[in-house]
Amino acid sequence: MKFTQDFAQYRQLHIEDYLQKGPAEQESYVEVYRSPEMNERIDTNSRLVEGLLGDILSVKNLNEAFKRVKRNKGSHGTDRMSIQEMDAYLREHGRTLRNALMNGKYCPHPVRRVEIPKDDGTKRKLGIPTVVDRMVQQSLVLKLTPLFEPQFSDNSYGYRPGRSAHDAILRCRKHLRDGYKWVVDLDLEKFFDTVNQSRLIQILGNTVKDGRVISLIHKYLRAGVVVNHKFEKTELGVPQGGPLSPLLSNIMLNELDKELERRGLRFVRYADDLVIFVKSERAAQRVKESVSEYIEKKLDLKVNREKTQAVYMTNVKFLGFSFYQKKEDIGVIIHSKTLRKLKDKVKERTGRSDGKGEVERIRKLNDMLRGWVNYYRIADMKQVLQDIDGWMRRRIRMWYWKQWKKTKTRFRNLMKLGVPRAKAWEYANTRKSYWRTSSSPILHTTLNNGVLKEKGYLTFLGQYNQTRKAI
Repeated sequence: MKFTQDFAQYRQLHIEDYLQKGPAEQESYVEVYRSPEMNERIDTNSRLVEGLLGDILSVKNLNEAFKRVKRNKGSHGTDRMSIQEMDAYLREHGRTLRNALMNGKYCPHPVRRVEIPKDDGTKRKLGIPTVVDRMVQQSLVLKLTPLFEPQFSDNSYGYRPGRSAHDAILRCRKHLRDGYKWVVDLDLEKFFDTVNQSRLIQILGNTVKDGRVISLIHKYLRAGVVVNHKFEKTELGVPQGGPLSPLLSNIMLNELDKELERRGLRFVRYADDLVIFVKSERAAQRVKESVSEYIEKKLDLKVNREKTQAVYMTNVKFLGFSFYQKKEDIGVIIHSKTLRKLKDKVKERTGRSDGKGEVERIRKLNDMLRGWVNYYRIADMKQVLQDIDGWMRRRIRMWYWKQWKKTKTRFRNLMKLGVPRAKAWEYANTRKSYWRTSSSPILHTTLNNGVLKEKGYLTFLGQYNQTRKAI
């Protein structure tokens, strides 16, 4: 089905049996989130809804959901409405939206499909809901999370309050310290795209007894996607990209967690990334086969048999980390694939043809550096970062040499850096390649580490040492 280019049409609320209101009634619309007086008007003029749906659609909960969506920012959905336009939209349609949700007549918009490249060359499919649907989904998450959190396994860490990837890695290290050094690294193939929606709704129904809430969630699952301006049905999977999908994924995979606990296995799960710890290679092979069979037959999910492997701890890659024997202890390190990906990021931010000036380049590079070190700071990596810093500074020096380009420009900048006139002219006329020049005395003694620091460049090792002090 062809998806129209008239995006204004898709900003109309999708309501079953919706009758268009006249101008006089439109003037009486109020927003969901304004002042207490405005909130009182909404509650007074709308019929009360009891049960879980009433909690979800309470003005207080919708206010909080609205604030979180604004704080998280994000791109537009199929209606092209931005976060900045949300205020005005809710002023006009806020009450109508809430009433439609109360009456079970609201129809979510289809999500906008985007694809994000993955490390293995494939692409991750993300579905971006409209900002209004993100607010509704967030309101669901705020009330459903307290219902399901007590049911979730202590071995599950992804998308859960008060838990992080660092906690997951430290739990892995505990299992390894206890002698469980063989790991089943289990890969669920396209998990978010292959979730059986009927099975998920059945699991939800075991806890959520308000059928209206189940119906609303089911509508979001079946809302469809827009790919290259064409609408496609979603009869399978959970669209990855909205606030609701992480919670639904944990609810679905909690069934797997229960089975692993019933078998007495040690494991750590972060969203759809799962590692199981055993004491021998033979046990690892046996567990790999039996757990894969359970996932495919009982949960109707698909295991990627090629990527699922039983390996010794030094060969595992989990959340970008790996492990090694550290005398009588277990150490955490950065996986080699993660380091290669880091170098690609540095290359991207130190390339010549991105059209960015010096100030913007430094800011972008430093932002990436801080974020990367903050995530991987629990690993042992001083020597690795020292090597990367040296390579990165060489890339930076090469960028400056390319930017100076002309002999006169190079001569002038070398003079500013304190090179004697005769030597500066000699250096400016060098025939060495950019890469060779970046490590030669021409730049190594002029654009030295101190000069780069004064310009504002951070280093991985310096940032790492700083964050380690804070741990």
